[in-house]
Amino acid sequence: MTLRAKNLGAIALLFACSLLAGACGTQGIQVARTSPYYRGAVLFHDRCSGCHTLGVVGAEGSASSIKDRVRTNGPNFNVRKENVEQVLYAIRNGGFSGAIMPQNIVLGDDAQAVAEFLAKYSGLKAEKVPTVEITQ
Repeated sequence: MTLRAKNLGAIALLFACSLLAGACGTQGIQVARTSPYYRGAVLFHDRCSGCHTLGVVGAEGSASSIKDRVRTNGPNFNVRKENVEQVLYAIRNGGFSGAIMPQNIVLGDDAQAVAEFLAKYSGLKAEKVPTVEITQ
């Protein structure tokens, strides 16, 4: 094998390894492209995943413990359930405290798409509390 062939082989191997390493640790959007929620999932991933966690889009922006929490960590939507109205309120007003989240990070139809997506997929890992029916 010539030196040139060895170099080309080494370069090809390094390139393949860099592609694999770049894909490690990332989780793509797990909503079907044909889903009515896909556009909201993409927008959430692109605009919200830096501060919020939601597994279905691979977002890991929330703090996992109080020790590593920073001011910009938003709610973990794996365990926090939201409805469309709550999400639209938070988008328009910069969250519920108005202190950190930028207001109107998405607008119009984009805001509606994010709200509908989040209402559908938030809270899927929330602890289920057993209920008891009380009769009088």
